[in-house]
Amino acid sequence: MIDRTGLAEFLRNRREALQPEDVGLPRGPRRRTNGLRREEVAMLCHMSADYYSRLERERGPQPSQMMLASIAQGLHMSLDERDHLFRLAGHNPPARGASTEHISPGLLRVLDRLNDTPAEIVTELGETLRQSPMGVALTGDTTKYTGPARSTGYRWFTDPAARQIYAPEEHPFLTRMYASGLRELVTLRGPGSRAADLADLLLDCSEEFRRVWNDHEIGIRPHDVKHFNHPEVGALELTCQRLVDPGQAHSLLVYTATPGSESYEKLQVLSVIGAQTLR
Repeated sequence: MIDRTGLAEFLRNRREALQPEDVGLPRGPRRRTNGLRREEVAMLCHMSADYYSRLERERGPQPSQMMLASIAQGLHMSLDERDHLFRLAGHNPPARGASTEHISPGLLRVLDRLNDTPAEIVTELGETLRQSPMGVALTGDTTKYTGPARSTGYRWFTDPAARQIYAPEEHPFLTRMYASGLRELVTLRGPGSRAADLADLLLDCSEEFRRVWNDHEIGIRPHDVKHFNHPEVGALELTCQRLVDPGQAHSLLVYTATPGSESYEKLQVLSVIGAQTLR
């Protein structure tokens, strides 16, 4: 059963405890509100300001699990806080572990400060959970996919368009890398896991995947330097740094170019293109 009073008080407490800079928002010169405004929280949680306001006023329908997950992420809650939120709203909390899509507050805080750099947070299956604006400018919005296509590896073998962003000379290596990585995850997570389901789907629909899968290659790791073929700025040579959250099997990927290089100059152009697209 939903605890409307407890839910409202908890949401107000979390909202007032956060500052705009904690969630990547500008403070502005005339700010008087303690913490975040309700409108800002609604934007971060991808819901209407009216819906969120009703929750804080102990009104409205019982939030769905999907809505609660969005609120927990938008308010940068820890896993313990997320679970408490679910219980207050009358739901059992989602399972923890490698399958969770709840991003830790620390990882989110780092991403929020990377507006001028291509960056993304991904699951162990290569599902994009969040991107920086420059990340969207580099690879497109990869959070839009649903079902198995959320996985970069799945798209690699099933959607020819997924390969266009990468230099052709990288394709053979990436084909082996995706198959190798998925095989390791299937062994790690076991039968019945999402990794095993993904492998079964690919074995059914991709002859290329069946071929490299049967090679049983293990331990093929991504190259530190990646070669992109961007449709607007052309060839890019970017170094990828990975920050891993082992508790939730998420990785923050940050792409940078050597200062003074041609790729560095192209990233500056890409930042302008990205800003124009967002407007």
